[in-house]
Amino acid sequence: MSAPSNGTAVGRDPELLRIGNCSGFYGDRLSAMREMLTGGELDVLTGDWLAELTMLILLRDRLKDPDTGYAKTFLRQLEDCLGLALDQGVTIVANAGGVNTPGLVAAIRTMAAAQGREPTVAYVRGDDVGARAGELGLGSPLGAHAYLGAFGIARAVASGADIVVTGRVTDASVVLGPAIAHFAWTREDLDALAGCTVAGHVIECGAQATGGNYPFFTEVADLVHPGFPLAEIRRDGSSVITKHPGTAGLVTVDTVTAQLLYEVGDGRYAGPDVTTRLDTVRLTEDGPDRVLISGVQGEAPPPELKVSCTSFGGFRNEVTMVLTGLDIEAKADLFRRQFEDALTTSPAEVTWTLARTDRPDAPTQQQAAALLTVVGRDPDANVVGRAFANAAVEVALGSYPGCHPTAPPAAGSPYGVFTPRFVPQEAPAHEVVLDHGTVERVEPPTVTATLQPLRGPGPEETGDLGPTRRLPLGAVAGARAGDKGGHVNVGVWVRDERAWPWLSALLTEDRVRELLPDTAGLDLEITRLPNLCAVNIVVRDLLGLGVAYNARFDPQGKGVGEWLRSRHVDIPEALLTSTPPSGENR
Repeated sequence: MSAPSNGTAVGRDPELLRIGNCSGFYGDRLSAMREMLTGGELDVLTGDWLAELTMLILLRDRLKDPDTGYAKTFLRQLEDCLGLALDQGVTIVANAGGVNTPGLVAAIRTMAAAQGREPTVAYVRGDDVGARAGELGLGSPLGAHAYLGAFGIARAVASGADIVVTGRVTDASVVLGPAIAHFAWTREDLDALAGCTVAGHVIECGAQATGGNYPFFTEVADLVHPGFPLAEIRRDGSSVITKHPGTAGLVTVDTVTAQLLYEVGDGRYAGPDVTTRLDTVRLTEDGPDRVLISGVQGEAPPPELKVSCTSFGGFRNEVTMVLTGLDIEAKADLFRRQFEDALTTSPAEVTWTLARTDRPDAPTQQQAAALLTVVGRDPDANVVGRAFANAAVEVALGSYPGCHPTAPPAAGSPYGVFTPRFVPQEAPAHEVVLDHGTVERVEPPTVTATLQPLRGPGPEETGDLGPTRRLPLGAVAGARAGDKGGHVNVGVWVRDERAWPWLSALLTEDRVRELLPDTAGLDLEITRLPNLCAVNIVVRDLLGLGVAYNARFDPQGKGVGEWLRSRHVDIPEALLTSTPPSGENR
């Protein structure tokens, strides 16, 4: 199936499509939809409400109430802004359907009728393959949802729908779909599809592209209420990332680089419609708060689709004890032995962590304290119930001096497990349900290519760079970290291309393990992207079985990049005195 041929399916300008974002996750700023609709010109407004943990939350909601299972915050935003969007002719595209897209469509129509409105609503279905999990070799998960592509969205947009709702699609698809409809791209337009995919990836996390979670945030003049991003998509797939005039935040090559490196793997960024070559992306300043994305090349997509499988993992409970002052290690050892002796039944899995947040001769009691956490996991809720937590209470008066927990004992709670699986492209019944009820099937791509690793060149040769100073890596480098299931990626880049050979040579596997000791025993994948002056590091299984498993105190790995930036390395003094050239192109 290809898109319509009129070339003006959505926007006012046949050569340009302005697509904004108003949500980066389920729980993002509720006022963002109205701000984007009133702040400047738009053709399409999109958002991302789904993440791996969100799918588990929505599955739980639907188990309690079959009429739910979608992102309720989207419905609240739309209730406030429906008339505004319709009057302005802005198409809304949202993946907020979660695990009950038809339920959200019904709720939208009920809400619109109460306002005296009759928007045309189309939706995409087929991502839910849970009923066929056994047949597809996925086991017996609570839910199984395939990451569908953008051509179903494109057909829905081309039909004239005011609102297009999907369940699980790739994050970039909500941007790529309207562009396919507008520019009449087909599956053969791989470079255009890839270029637009990059734009979709950059804006899908909302304010993360406009200064949010930005490592050099102190340079942003106003970050109290940052504007949300938008992409000006061009016919060739290139784009300009920007934001509405007068909004706070910042759009620069560096803010875009930070988001571009978020939650990626190696140089090939695979999607259902195209495999995007990240090693071809060029970023150029195009004026204040404007960054041009160009030069992106695309390849045929892989023959398989990723499937988000969520399962019940068991029950967990945790206790955190405060250790203050002297003899921290001895105190931790004593409590651990006492706690394990007090347990009447040992959980299937017990993990201990000691966070040395204390400092010598501390001026405050909090600065003199370390945190000892024990986590128990077991298939039986009773094993990690109150008896588990009470074991800490029972030994309290006979334990280390100053013994106390951070919270009273509590019952255990269930946790979920995210597992990525893969099915053939043709396995899901990818369909579009148009406003009048007509159902159209979206055929899978006929040309695919098995995904091959692309790690880029090896470390650069630098030679003698002169005197060095021992400073945090963050003195010259930015970083952004994100989670994909149990894995964490850390994208690291330098703002001055003259520092690129040094960064490339620095971040070898041995050095990464030295700087991030938590990676011991885990597989590392290191990719160098010279065009972005960046190194991407994937730490496999750092998060155990995923965010809901809660294997670390930072269960989504969001702070790993800042940890790496805080580590001290020998930096050539010449790099400390240089400044990035104006309008840097990389």
